[in-house]
Amino acid sequence: MKEVNLLTEGSIQKTLLKLALPIMGSSFIQMTYSLADMIFIGKLGSKAVAGVGTAGFFPWLAMAFIMIPRIGAEVGVAQSIGGKNIKSALEFIRSCLQLVIFLALIYSTVLIVFKDSLIDFFHLGDPSVIQMAKDYLLIVSYGMIFTFLNPVLTGVLNGHGNSRTPFYINVIGVITNIILDPLLIFGIGPFPVLGVEGAAIATVFAQMIVTFFLFKAVKAQLSYTSKVGFFQVPNWNILKKVFTLGLPVALQNGLFTFISMIIARLIAQWGPVPVAVQQIGSQIESISWNTANGFSTALAAFVGQNYGAKKWDRINKGYHIAVRIMTTIGLITTVLLIFGARPIFSIFLSEKEAIYYGVKYLKILGISQLFMCLEITTAGAFNGLGKTVPPSVVSIVFTSLRIPAAVFLSSNAVLGVTGVWWSVSLSSVFKGIVLVTWYVIYLNRVKGKTHLAEQKEVKREIFER
Repeated sequence: MKEVNLLTEGSIQKTLLKLALPIMGSSFIQMTYSLADMIFIGKLGSKAVAGVGTAGFFPWLAMAFIMIPRIGAEVGVAQSIGGKNIKSALEFIRSCLQLVIFLALIYSTVLIVFKDSLIDFFHLGDPSVIQMAKDYLLIVSYGMIFTFLNPVLTGVLNGHGNSRTPFYINVIGVITNIILDPLLIFGIGPFPVLGVEGAAIATVFAQMIVTFFLFKAVKAQLSYTSKVGFFQVPNWNILKKVFTLGLPVALQNGLFTFISMIIARLIAQWGPVPVAVQQIGSQIESISWNTANGFSTALAAFVGQNYGAKKWDRINKGYHIAVRIMTTIGLITTVLLIFGARPIFSIFLSEKEAIYYGVKYLKILGISQLFMCLEITTAGAFNGLGKTVPPSVVSIVFTSLRIPAAVFLSSNAVLGVTGVWWSVSLSSVFKGIVLVTWYVIYLNRVKGKTHLAEQKEVKREIFER
């Protein structure tokens, strides 16, 4: 093995940042895919943005299924490496790859067969918007296997403490996407004008390139993975552990996406402009979301390895360092979204009505950025401990409350369409507060139990002597 970075030794801050920065960079790269699409598609108008944004819910929903093998690979491999159990790491890699391929085939088939009904769910109204959404969804569905594989392969490398390689590979992917987007959307040079279909083709091709290089990296850097054996009978005990780790996170992500779809349907009653604003605003907000998610992933690997090595002091210190860093990032994002709303949103759409609503959206969501960053970071710490239920419970409860809150606040007698966005922002505030409190209480309780067990072991050894 060439790339196993033990996170159980050395300076905690240096180790955590060395792991986190490439992952955060990779998260930014993933965000750039969508931002690039939205910038170029925005030149086609708000209807095109609404169509692509609506179809984009389904690749997003795919993350709910991807999370099962991704978390399994990330946490299972990290804890195995921390415990110096290569055989266990291999079993987790094999099981997670077998599972993700199976899920990808099922999911893509469902999207292709039921694409009309899935898009009709949103009641978009405008026939041109509906058609663009269906065209985009069909193309990305054919390339869904790459969307599923990339996070899991990345998780395998992250679990080994190697976050640099996925970053470099994703840079190649996003450059490919940015080059192909204008060529295929607008028909530059010998390329035909493909509009939203061109954006879909560009994204699928870029993801395919990423998959190719990630497979090569795993094979080249982790020599023991040559014995993965895709066609072996699945290890049901490992799969059970994978589902135990990943299913709560999957349910959390699935419900989050489904509720976001309900929110989008509520917004659709105000026409395509607010729908487009919602989609673009979400992409802009994803700057902080992806940053926090990147740090969360790094923290999960760090905590996972140190949990495997039973180094509780490093876990505690690592978490506090992560919180300090993400607090700074959350506050900076809040300032940018509140005070820079107009120039930021104007990059994507030039229509006056769209800018008007876009500014309101960014200012409202700006309030919750600090709390969102803390929630996501803390979820990473829980995941590293193998305790994926608490962040899932908090997310499911407060995200679900968005629907009744949105219905009430969006009524004409209250706030109208901005009420929907207030429901999203306020729920993020509560999620951050509750989850951080839960983690502090949990860790203090576990540390107390561990200390007591160590004292008993010392007394037993003295008695035996």
